[in-house]
Amino acid sequence: MYNSFSDFLKDKKRLSIIQAENPDGDSLGSALALDYLLSNHEISLYCPVDIPKYLRYFDDWSRVTNEFDFNADGYIIVDTAAEILLSKLLDEPTIKNRLERSPIFVLDHHETDDDLSFAHQGLIQTLPACCDLIYKIASEQNLLSKNPDKLSPEDHEREQKACEYLYYGIMSDTLGMVSPSVSADTYELVADLLRRGVDVAKCDEHRRDYMKKSPRILDYKADLIKRVQYYLDGKLATVHITWDDISEYSDEYNPNVLILEELRMVEGVEIAVAIKTYPDGKVTGKIRTSSKFPYSDKLAEYFGGGGHPYASGFRTYDLDYDETVHEIISAIYAIEKAENTESDNE
Repeated sequence: MYNSFSDFLKDKKRLSIIQAENPDGDSLGSALALDYLLSNHEISLYCPVDIPKYLRYFDDWSRVTNEFDFNADGYIIVDTAAEILLSKLLDEPTIKNRLERSPIFVLDHHETDDDLSFAHQGLIQTLPACCDLIYKIASEQNLLSKNPDKLSPEDHEREQKACEYLYYGIMSDTLGMVSPSVSADTYELVADLLRRGVDVAKCDEHRRDYMKKSPRILDYKADLIKRVQYYLDGKLATVHITWDDISEYSDEYNPNVLILEELRMVEGVEIAVAIKTYPDGKVTGKIRTSSKFPYSDKLAEYFGGGGHPYASGFRTYDLDYDETVHEIISAIYAIEKAENTESDNE
């Protein structure tokens, strides 16, 4: 099933693994796991932005650079097939030209359509995490050993590290194995990672140590909570994250991470959106929804974004915060009308 990935690797010595400009635990876990799994290749790891501090519980996060590797024989893009999330690369003419002339393979798990304008191969499978897809590929294509107990100490350490990063990525994108996308297969996958040496308690302790908040960040979180606005009789909750916020706090702690789960825990809230505005007119939104509104991906698609039914993101331009909220409300009405019409026709 996954032979196309192995075929892509065959004639390539040096590979560059690319994350989008919104790195998260799943994209970083995917990149670092591949770094260990593809030990027979020279690997460089690229992200157009710095890895945020809250993700630095990944031991090898500093292996990721924002210096593009023009000498790679091929490029692997992880955790996205959406061109809008690669705009920082494609806005740079030399990088765009290199990608247009190079072999590219895309690994993604989102349900939204692949809209990349440059030639590429890919495996896109709807799964809880991109790390889930990479585990399946690694298992079928023997990048993970069939008999881990027979590995040399060096190979065992390498494989265990890959499994640790796969575990971190899956836990990140499934909110600790509680998102609606999680199935029995997901638990069986994680059980295999544990059998291969992942120490869950140690991993969680390490993650918590790095995700601790300074008193300054806790004060900022309180400020964000005070900014929350409610619409549609409390069904929609939004918060505005300004450029001043982004400049001052993002390197230390992603404001989206601080606030989105808090919004989802408010009584009556079915749709939570954190909206960032930038001086150049760019607006980004992170969306989280409940089982009462399992259309997060459809909501993001109204702005050219995408994701999962319960978690998604978008980017648009030339709207201010209030205009973006107005468009979100209009999109929610349109989605609900379409879903109700479809139900009536069944």
